[in-house]
Amino acid sequence: MTDTALTEEFKDKATLVSARVYQVNSLEAAFDKAVEICRKKAPLDPQMGPGTSGENRIMAAPNLDDAAFGKLSAACGDAGDISLIRENLRDYPGGIDMGVSLADYGIAETGTLVLDSRSEETRLSTMLSEIHVAVLETSKIRETALAMTEELTGMVGDPGSYMAFITGASRTADIERVLAIGAHGPLELHIMLVEE
Repeated sequence: MTDTALTEEFKDKATLVSARVYQVNSLEAAFDKAVEICRKKAPLDPQMGPGTSGENRIMAAPNLDDAAFGKLSAACGDAGDISLIRENLRDYPGGIDMGVSLADYGIAETGTLVLDSRSEETRLSTMLSEIHVAVLETSKIRETALAMTEELTGMVGDPGSYMAFITGASRTADIERVLAIGAHGPLELHIMLVEE
């Protein structure tokens, strides 16, 4: 399957599970779109954690390297009403407007993101935020989970490894078989596909 076909299949399958998928041409464009999405949502209740003012939004991005964090920080600074954090996320239970993460891989067959989540901060940013924005390079999309056996083996071979497979926004139908979105995590999942 061609890279274009893999990307299209990933987009189709991710959309089926309520993810919103955008194709962008750079990491900076992905961050600009994330800031735009964050600014459109109402800020969380200021009682939910430190640093919340009722007008400020909290964005967490713990798994970004220093260069990427600097780019996102600049985009947040230009917005003026978004505080960007990368550590001590336990201080913000229920008080993170958006979590931004760099996904390690994507699985086209199911529209699934694969994320190295050995860091507790990364896990918290993808579970405590109202909106999760995942950035995925299109070159890292694989056809199936079986097609990435070698990559997954390498990722889980390290003691303490913790892999997250994320397919759509958090959902459950445990109570009276009524679908509830955001029951155990973000209400929305936005995926930025970066074409190199």
